[in-house]
Amino acid sequence: MMQAPTLALRCGSPCVHLRQPLAMLNFHSCSRYVKLPITTIGHRAAGSARRRLVCSAVEAERDVLQAPPPEALYESEQGAGISITTSSSSSETADAASEAPWVQPNPELIERLRGQLILGPLTKFGNLPFRRLAVSLGAEVTMGEMMFSKTLVKGRDRIEQARLRQAPNETCFGAQMATKTIAEGIASAKVAADAGATWIDLNCGCPIYEATRRGLGARLLEKPAKLHRLVEGIAAGSPIPLTVKIRIGPKDVNVDKVVPGLQCAGATAVSIHGRTQQQRYTKAADWDCISSIASAHKVPIIGNGDVLAFFEAKQRMLENGCLAVMAARGALIKPWLFHEWKEQQEWMPTAQERVSIYRQLVSYQKDHFGDDDMGRKKAFAFLPGHLHWFARYRPHPEALFAAASAQQPLLTTRQGVVDEVRGEDLDSIGMLERLLRCTADEAHQHMAALLWDSTSDTEAAEQLTRLAESEVIRWEEELASADSRDSRDSRDADVQG
Repeated sequence: MMQAPTLALRCGSPCVHLRQPLAMLNFHSCSRYVKLPITTIGHRAAGSARRRLVCSAVEAERDVLQAPPPEALYESEQGAGISITTSSSSSETADAASEAPWVQPNPELIERLRGQLILGPLTKFGNLPFRRLAVSLGAEVTMGEMMFSKTLVKGRDRIEQARLRQAPNETCFGAQMATKTIAEGIASAKVAADAGATWIDLNCGCPIYEATRRGLGARLLEKPAKLHRLVEGIAAGSPIPLTVKIRIGPKDVNVDKVVPGLQCAGATAVSIHGRTQQQRYTKAADWDCISSIASAHKVPIIGNGDVLAFFEAKQRMLENGCLAVMAARGALIKPWLFHEWKEQQEWMPTAQERVSIYRQLVSYQKDHFGDDDMGRKKAFAFLPGHLHWFARYRPHPEALFAAASAQQPLLTTRQGVVDEVRGEDLDSIGMLERLLRCTADEAHQHMAALLWDSTSDTEAAEQLTRLAESEVIRWEEELASADSRDSRDSRDADVQG
């Protein structure tokens, strides 16, 4: 007796089969559906016998009007990514399916992202004024702060809605959402599309408690199959492309189990932060892991983690097979990293040049929050914190720091006020530079006030220098007498990126 034909579907990993006959199957591809009539199907379903299977190998444009008779199906192979065989062997059907092509969803977005240094999503500090500053310095692709979909779709939370507002110079903007339901994800994508977002990203990497306690962020990595169904459903209903941002695992590394399903589910690209949820920011990002995933799968990978110096970003792009590289905390320390990337050369701005950059941020904050007392109050919820991150900047020329960076990323290297590698001492760097490197909270409050009130770059530099001459030695002594590591690490932990 002739064996019933087997339908093998290429889904970027193992084949999927159905035992029971169906009159119709729905195949998802590129956020659209193709209805393919099937008369006879053999073998058992992988997982539950659900009627909808995702298969990005099936082109959405294929118009199958009438099912051929079983004999025709048996004798030929019809449709991109569908193989009909007479063997009941799962290995044989897998071999047949492995030859099916994978179709890249939303190729236009992929070309816009290719080769870019992307400003990643940043909790609290990735707001509109800072993104506007990054774009003014050369960033071409930016991402907004993570939004909680459950709150966003209710339409009553002004803070969540504000995360979708874009600066006038942002031309390629990705909104990021945190959700664990398909309905919320689709609704968020529609809200983001209406707000002008280029694409929407599903956060599956945030390690902060506010997200993980709700089962969001990196907690979604604990159940890859459930995550795949979530991505499948959102991608099917989203009016704009869907990407996914993950870590290499929750507690243990499982990225090799997560990415194949995301590719199958219709994710346009996957951003990978090279740490687990449990590691947070305590260890260096594992770029070898990112590289292995990028080489093993067809879905484009965006690498993320410990990018601070221009030569580090360049190396990550060239050596790890990524579509793009993402900078987050590194961009908070030196937003002119995007200028370096655009010009493809190092830039080590002087203290006076950095004061000008900081005043530009203040100008954007005044435009966004207002130049009155209320605007000042709103801006000062962020400005001193920005100055804390700026204080961690040190010049890192490739000739002096490439070897050290290969051993330990510069972003994770603790530095003092002066850089002995560059032959610095307190007298040689000058008082203004010492102030800009000071990490005392009191210093940042005074600096924020001077930057806000100054009317020119020159005036700001002069006033900051006088502040340094009167106070910086005291602040340095106070910092030296206390262990500031806990303070620095806690701030790192509160910034998703």
